[in-house]
Amino acid sequence: MNATKHCPRCATALVARDHAGRERLVCPAEGCGFVFWDNPLPVVAAIVEHEGVVVLVRNHGWPEKMFGLVTGFLEKGESPEAGVLRELREELGLEGEVVRLIGVYPFEQRNELIVAYHVRAHGTITLGDEIAQHKSVPREKLRPWPFGTGLAVRDWLARPADAP
Repeated sequence: MNATKHCPRCATALVARDHAGRERLVCPAEGCGFVFWDNPLPVVAAIVEHEGVVVLVRNHGWPEKMFGLVTGFLEKGESPEAGVLRELREELGLEGEVVRLIGVYPFEQRNELIVAYHVRAHGTITLGDEIAQHKSVPREKLRPWPFGTGLAVRDWLARPADAP
């Protein structure tokens, strides 16, 4: 759900109008011309391989049994590869290297575009502020979920274990 209701330039209430072939929120104030494009936000995700297992995380506020990949928003001026390694450090306190890009996945429910990587990590896990818990899962017991980062897990599991 979109919370943008007013123009950030002139504070006029935005209205829905056809613009560039889609209904978009636009500013009706004469001479302003602001258009709220509502483009998806770029998110980086990591399938973290650490000491021969995959590390999943549970964020604070998530249900007790819900775990997922290390994820985070890409920051301004940051490459996706640098962003995923930053998230690895922030969420698990680990250093790592990107093995390969797994894929790019639309996550329409959250208006995000997920850029997912396979990352090999090293060091001792130290949970960051956003993370409540982590668990280690052997590759053969990892099961994808049918949305968001689960699609990257599915694609990663489809490749042979010894493939980069």
